[in-house]
Amino acid sequence: MLRSMRLLRWSLALLLLLAGPALAAAPVTLLRVDGAIGPASADYLLRGLEHARDEGAQLVVLELDTPGGLDTSMRAIIKAILASPIPVATYVTPSGARAASAGPYMLYASHVAAMAPGTNLGAATPVQIGGMPGAPPEQPQGEQDEPSKPPGDAMSRKQVNDAAAYIRGLAQLRGRNAEWAEQAVREAVSLSASEALEQKVIDYLARDVADLLRQLDGKTLATVEGDATLSTADAPLIEHAPDWRVRLLAVITNPSVALILMMIGIYGLILEFSNPGIGAGGVLGGICLILALYSLQLLPVNYAGVALILLGIAFMVAEAFLPSFGVLGIGGVAAFVAGAVILIDTEVPGFGIPLSLIVPLGMVSALLVFGIVAMALKARRQRLVGGDSELIGSLAQITSVSVQDSHSGWLHLQGENWQVHSASPLQAGQQVRVIARHGLQLVVTTQPSTHREELNHGL
Repeated sequence: MLRSMRLLRWSLALLLLLAGPALAAAPVTLLRVDGAIGPASADYLLRGLEHARDEGAQLVVLELDTPGGLDTSMRAIIKAILASPIPVATYVTPSGARAASAGPYMLYASHVAAMAPGTNLGAATPVQIGGMPGAPPEQPQGEQDEPSKPPGDAMSRKQVNDAAAYIRGLAQLRGRNAEWAEQAVREAVSLSASEALEQKVIDYLARDVADLLRQLDGKTLATVEGDATLSTADAPLIEHAPDWRVRLLAVITNPSVALILMMIGIYGLILEFSNPGIGAGGVLGGICLILALYSLQLLPVNYAGVALILLGIAFMVAEAFLPSFGVLGIGGVAAFVAGAVILIDTEVPGFGIPLSLIVPLGMVSALLVFGIVAMALKARRQRLVGGDSELIGSLAQITSVSVQDSHSGWLHLQGENWQVHSASPLQAGQQVRVIARHGLQLVVTTQPSTHREELNHGL
């Protein structure tokens, strides 16, 4: 009997040991976005959701702190959240963080919206989402009935109305405050975390991720694949930090970096074409130019700005080959600066090119142009050191005389043997002066020997 009890206890222990991993709670995936929403952020979040599916996660927590971002990247993220079979909880943290511009849209799209104390969200008015540069914001309500409307105002109203309808649809989908969402778009209002909870803009107020997971434990959330009941109180947390690919994409999709890469690429190719055979300029220039073009195709680029930059660089290159004495170069610098100013067609924070970068690049280009002009002027003032101008007037000695004609012979000059002809008979070793060139033959005149000249001069 005692042996049977021991056997039963060992069997139960073994069964619990084998069943332990199966009974453990599914993990929670943690993603983090800190900064402007762009192509790199979208790539990171989309791949993060794929990792969560592969790991069998029961929940994805997205820690968010953003001033806003690009509309295309934001919509790609929202599409992925809406189509995710795993619930997504967007959590604005830490204290002092914000979810502005694109942030409220992502909060409204998520299955769970949460904020930490001391955070805020709002100001969701679209800023230059593919619109015309300089389009003014929507007029106040009392001015909307004015008979005359500037063209830019009509475009601005289209953008605002589209964004308001978009965020209202997200609010209705998740059962959150749709009126405030539309107000955040039309009037750019903001809320603190406690106010957002009171007005049902968010679902939870949590001190940290652990507090949020405790509050979510046992909750049932609707996903595209049905309801999912969470068991997050003791669930393991798996964090996915941005890998090298995301960090590289974040760097090269910075508009300032894209502009610098374009400059290095073009100047590298110019160096290679002007000094063929080195290879370094061509390799570095080609890589940088391809990276710049890849970056620009991901950004909201004003193609007039790209054209002005390329035209400016073409003018600066032409300055090195055409005798314009600075006219093409100065025009090229002006075109480059103007193109860099209007290159990025958005006013979203984090995606502009600062004047503190444009001005130094313009100055470097101007110095390059002035250097080319200075070298050209210096070259024009220098005496020619080759060709016919160097041959004419040169002194040389006859190395041999033709047997058939004593007026013809050969001499060695500038490292080459030349056939010569003289009106006077020639002798080997005689010093002559070149007075003309006819094809491959030099015309010379006889000169007294140097030794005889020195002797006569001494007497």
